[in-house]
Amino acid sequence: MNRKIKYMRSIVLVAGVLLLSLSFLNAETAEKATDPEEASAKGVDSLKVIAYYGGGENEIDNYAVEELDQIIYSFLHLMGNKLWVKSEAQDAALRKLVSLKKDHPNLEILISLGGWGGCETCSEVFSKQKNRTAFAKSVLKILKIYGADGIDLDWEYPAIEGHPGHGHKAADKRNFTLLIKTLRDVLGTDYQLSFAAGAHLEFLNNSIEWDSVMPLVDNVNIMTYDLVNGYSKTTGHHAGLYSSSEQAIAADYTISYLDSMGVPLNKMVIGAAFYARIWSGVDSLNNGLYQKGVFQTSILYKDFASYFDDQWEMHWDSTANAPYAYNASQKLFATFDDVTSVANKTNYAQTKGLKGIMFWELTQDVPKGKKGSLLHAIAQQILLHKNEIKIQQKE
Repeated sequence: MNRKIKYMRSIVLVAGVLLLSLSFLNAETAEKATDPEEASAKGVDSLKVIAYYGGGENEIDNYAVEELDQIIYSFLHLMGNKLWVKSEAQDAALRKLVSLKKDHPNLEILISLGGWGGCETCSEVFSKQKNRTAFAKSVLKILKIYGADGIDLDWEYPAIEGHPGHGHKAADKRNFTLLIKTLRDVLGTDYQLSFAAGAHLEFLNNSIEWDSVMPLVDNVNIMTYDLVNGYSKTTGHHAGLYSSSEQAIAADYTISYLDSMGVPLNKMVIGAAFYARIWSGVDSLNNGLYQKGVFQTSILYKDFASYFDDQWEMHWDSTANAPYAYNASQKLFATFDDVTSVANKTNYAQTKGLKGIMFWELTQDVPKGKKGSLLHAIAQQILLHKNEIKIQQKE
C-alpha cells in the first residue's frame, strides 16, 4: 500500500472513530444534542465555529453551513475613509451569505476589512478621528443594507511591519483602540465586533492595547497558523498546538500568553489552517522537521489527495500535536492541519473554555459529503463533547 493511500485512509479512519464514538450514545441524546437551543437551555457548553469565506456567490452551496455558527465574508477594503463593496461579485456573494439565515436563523454573517495585503492605507486613514467616524458610519450602512450581523477587523498589522510596503507607525496601537471604540459607539451592542490577531509576540506586545480593546469586542480571532511563515529559512509547524524544545511559538503558547495578560479565555478564538506550507531544499534529518529550507508554496487542503503522492511520508509530532510530511526524493517538507489536529484543537478550545475555533478558509476544505472534511471533524468533536457532558450531568 503506498503512503498516499495510507494517509487518505488515516483521514477516513479518524472521521470514522469520531462517528463510532457517538454511536455508543443513546440515540435520543445524540439527536437532541444537535439542537443548539436545547443544548444551551440545559447548560451544555457550546463552542462557536467561525469560517472565513472568500468564495463567490455559489461556492457556499458546496459546504455544510449547518455546521457553522458564523461566516466572515473576506474581504472588503477601504475607498478613502469608507468601507467599500467594490464589485457586483462581492455584492452577490454577500447577499447570498445573508440569505442563508432564512434556513439557519442562528447563523451570523459578518463582513471583514483588510486581510494580508488588504490594509495598505489603514495606518494613515485611521490616524484621524474624522476618518474613524466616517468608516464606522459606512460599516453601519453596509450592515443595514445587507442585513449582516457585524464586522471583523483584519488589519495586518497595527504598529508593526505587515505586508511589504504598507505603512505602519507606533501610534497605530492607540489608533486601533480608538477605531474599536468608535465602531462600538456607532454600531451599539446589536452588532458583532471582532478582530483578527497575529499569534507572535511582536503583535501581542506592540499592536493592541488589550485592556482597552477586549471589553469592547465580542471576541478575538487568533491566527494560530503561519507560525512558521514564508519568510522563515527553517522548517517547523505552521499550525502546531503545543510548543516543543525547538519551537516555542504554538497555539497554546499564544493563548497562555494572552491569558497571562488578562485577556478573557471566553473571548479567545483559536485558529486552524485549511492549507499546507511547503519548503524545498530540506535535508532528511528528523524527516525535514526543524531543518534549513526555502519556502516554496502553499497547498489547499482539498488538493492534498492529488499533491501528496507516494513519494511523501506522513508523520505525527506527538509533542506539538501536529502532522507533517517529508518527500525525500525531492527534499520537500510540508506542515499543515489535518482531521486529527483540528479535532484536537477543538477539544483544546472546549476544555480551556475558549469562545470558539475559526479557520482560514472555508473553500479550501473538501466539499460536504466527501470524507475527510476538516469542518466536519470540528463539528463531530463538538457533538461528542456535548454528549459527554450530558452523560456526566445525568450521572
